[in-house]
Amino acid sequence: MDRRRLTAIGVVVAAVGAAAAVTLPSFAGDGGAPSTAPTSQAVAGVDPEVVEAMRRDLGLNQSQVAARLKTERWATGVVDQLRTELGAAYGGSWLSADGSQLNVAVADQAQARRVQAAGAVPKVVERGVGQLDALKTRMDRTAAAARQVSGWYVDVASNTVVVLAQPGAEEAGWRFVARAGVPRQAVRMATEEQPRLFADLRGGEAFLNGPGRCSVGFAVVGGFVTAGHCGQVGDPVRNFDGSSLGAFRASSFPGDDWAFVQISGNNTVLPEVTDFRGGVARVAGSQEVPAGASICRSGSTTGVRCGTVQARNATVRYPEGLVGGLVRTNVCAEPGDSGGSWISGNQAQGVTSGGSGDCRVGGTTFYQPVNEILQRNNLTLITTQNFRALGGRR
Repeated sequence: MDRRRLTAIGVVVAAVGAAAAVTLPSFAGDGGAPSTAPTSQAVAGVDPEVVEAMRRDLGLNQSQVAARLKTERWATGVVDQLRTELGAAYGGSWLSADGSQLNVAVADQAQARRVQAAGAVPKVVERGVGQLDALKTRMDRTAAAARQVSGWYVDVASNTVVVLAQPGAEEAGWRFVARAGVPRQAVRMATEEQPRLFADLRGGEAFLNGPGRCSVGFAVVGGFVTAGHCGQVGDPVRNFDGSSLGAFRASSFPGDDWAFVQISGNNTVLPEVTDFRGGVARVAGSQEVPAGASICRSGSTTGVRCGTVQARNATVRYPEGLVGGLVRTNVCAEPGDSGGSWISGNQAQGVTSGGSGDCRVGGTTFYQPVNEILQRNNLTLITTQNFRALGGRR
């Protein structure tokens, strides 16, 4: 990233963030007065702030939120089961637009009954998800030829790899596909503006790296995870009052967009996502949701915003370089939101990377899956269940 730009923005943002400590926006709103709507009734295992944000951004009522979350929990277990049972014939899964139906692609007609028996709707396709991932990997290896391509991702619903050419550069996109050796019939070409990083950012509680500001993603034993573009290994991390929080001990960007910050002294990080008003969304685990599932993001610029997962395994071309393995969503975000927490129900999903658009006209935002961060760095996620067992270690 442009460190000069980071410095210029960071000084201003840090000052704003300090002032905002007095009056912070609502988890369920845009930063205005507290909502006068009736308090959400409890939805099992999910904090009312998340429920309220889903009602607002997904246009759902209380019972629809509860039904959707129940279906998504069920679908997550079914997907895990079928992925194992179908093997190479598994073509991916996605929920319908209203979240009521689980679709499972299968590259073998004979296996469709197995999908039906599990309660899902089979969609017979030409390619298994493993084949799609292999085609996308070819594109990743030919990335240098994709100068006018914003990114590419596996779309299991269309059984293709979607290539996102910049407006007017579709032919360049097809040349990239040809150079990667990927069959045209396995590709869907679309256009999209080049994403940018949401730099100098904060998702949950803020921290400072030099004059720049970023966000705490999720608590792990020893510290917290966040976005890799927020800092490099060895960079010190401070609080708004200038006190030391710790330092970056692992960071990867571009290629990936993850980092681990080891905290020091008496600092603590709780297994919670802030609602910016003293309330929290508690983290119970990190089970990944399928495409089509609802998801919410927390950020200091636009508060909490919700939407749905569009695709997994997306590669994005930022000005700073390519980042692969991201998750694509239709959730809006703006500068000041990056690096923060993504949660579905009470399950941690990832940390904000970047995107395009804004929360006035809508946009696309990508997040780095939290489970990859944990696995790559041998980290343990702090949850409400294991917090005491770990002795409060952060």
